Amino acid sequence: MIRSLRPLFLALALAAVALPAGAAERATRQAAISSAHKLATDAGFEVLAKGGNAFDAAVAVSAALSVVEPQSSGIGGGAFFLLHRASDGRQVMVDARETAPAATDAKQYLDAKGDLDRDKSVNGPLAAGIPGEPAALVWVAEHYGKLKLSQSLAPAIRLAREGFAPDARSLGRLASRKDVLARYPGSAALFLPGGEVPKAGWVLKNPDLARTLELIASKGHAGFYEGEYAKKLVDGVKAAGGTWSLADLSGYKVKEREPIAFDYRGHRIVTAPPPSSGGIALAEMFNILQGYDLKKLGRVERTHLVVEAMRRAYRDRAEYLGDPDYVKMPVAELTSPLYAAGLRASIHPKKATKSDDLPGYMAPEQGTDTTHFSIVDADGNLAAVTQTVNLPYGAAFVVPGTGFVLNNEMDDFALKAGAPNAYGLVGADANAPKPGRRPLSSMTPTFVVGADRTLVIGTPGGSRIITMVLEGILAWFDGDAPDKLVANKRFHHQFLPDVISIEQDAFTRDERKALEAMGHVLSDGERPWGFMNAVDWNRATGQMRGGADPRGDSGKADVREIGR
Repeated sequence: MIRSLRPLFLALALAAVALPAGAAERATRQAAISSAHKLATDAGFEVLAKGGNAFDAAVAVSAALSVVEPQSSGIGGGAFFLLHRASDGRQVMVDARETAPAATDAKQYLDAKGDLDRDKSVNGPLAAGIPGEPAALVWVAEHYGKLKLSQSLAPAIRLAREGFAPDARSLGRLASRKDVLARYPGSAALFLPGGEVPKAGWVLKNPDLARTLELIASKGHAGFYEGEYAKKLVDGVKAAGGTWSLADLSGYKVKEREPIAFDYRGHRIVTAPPPSSGGIALAEMFNILQGYDLKKLGRVERTHLVVEAMRRAYRDRAEYLGDPDYVKMPVAELTSPLYAAGLRASIHPKKATKSDDLPGYMAPEQGTDTTHFSIVDADGNLAAVTQTVNLPYGAAFVVPGTGFVLNNEMDDFALKAGAPNAYGLVGADANAPKPGRRPLSSMTPTFVVGADRTLVIGTPGGSRIITMVLEGILAWFDGDAPDKLVANKRFHHQFLPDVISIEQDAFTRDERKALEAMGHVLSDGERPWGFMNAVDWNRATGQMRGGADPRGDSGKADVREIGR
């Protein structure tokens, strides 16, 4: 059990990953991009071909996904941009998480009985935090890119204006949110032609979004967060029952944060810090697993230990983590190998721990429709970017004339202690909603660097993001190529509820029985989850490989030659 909760926010003084000198020059001038949509991957390569770097490509892919994957992300949401700059080894996470409006009051989300009103927390403008993605596009372009912002946004603007045919996944999510989308004229006009869910082959043209992106391209941060456009947003939100103000928008700023970094069996893992819970949880899980030789264990024994590591990391997530600008967190302790050793000692090798038996939990209180992309350019720059509007189509609310849905990230706060959110996650006061705070996130963009190999990885999946990234990295250590590791069957444990969620056929019948005999409860028959995108780079040979999750029907991973 953690005995000290000293205010050691991000106290790990961790060295940046230094790639071997000349490694990029030994490459064959290749670049790799893997994203959830082929049009977004193509947008990234279009910008690279113009002379842009991985960071310009990240802006292009991010904006293109805002157009072609409105169910998963967009400029009405937020993002984490994890960046590695090859020229000087600088590593940074650009935190563009949404913030709570100044008028936020947790009581707004309760019903007459004092219970959490789920409709208010996930639907409509009251569910929306102040978007951060537009600010991130501007910041990354200005501070890390080589091209003008207008060049990097050009593919997305073209896609929005000319249109594209949404895929089956997008239309399916649209059907699931039809009733809420139909409540709001701006949403219905954009996504429900004739009041109905469109059929396959429908072309979505979005001139309003094209104009919004053009405004950002020409005026930068002020084009979205200030002036007439900001007034349009605030007026539209307030007219529908929200509480945004002009000061909320004008006061929004991205934050540059030091990544979480740690070592595991000869590899350096660099990942997202708070307000992501992913990096700390990954460090805690890998530190626990460091004490076992997983490759020598059978599938059942290995799964048992991985689940027990998951259980303990998610327990600490619930109690300690929140917005680092407002909450003092025991980061050094949580990521310490000594703390992990104590947790490891509490794991029975043949018996499941009951979550209720873990000490110190406060018994208090995040989707499948986030998106992630991974980029390595020909110079060795890396970008791992996870962005979201939270649930499918976010709050399902479009301010007329803007062309994008607002997020429903207010649900990622612990709006009521003890009440799970849409993903079944609970949280404590550290993640309570307060004006200006950023809600805790599971988004976990990650780099893994070994002696001669580099992996860039991440995924959507709500509360399951962190465990998917863990399993993907472990599979890469075992030798799986990106296209294999993104396709592997998955399992997940998040402390509460005390069950192992499993994809269909993730375990054999005998493996299931053996896990159940240890005391584990398995929840099977669930639909597949996540949409992982990964690329790796053999720095010794210059070879790059990509993998786009086959669970999506429009993902694309590609490796192309890039001219000097």
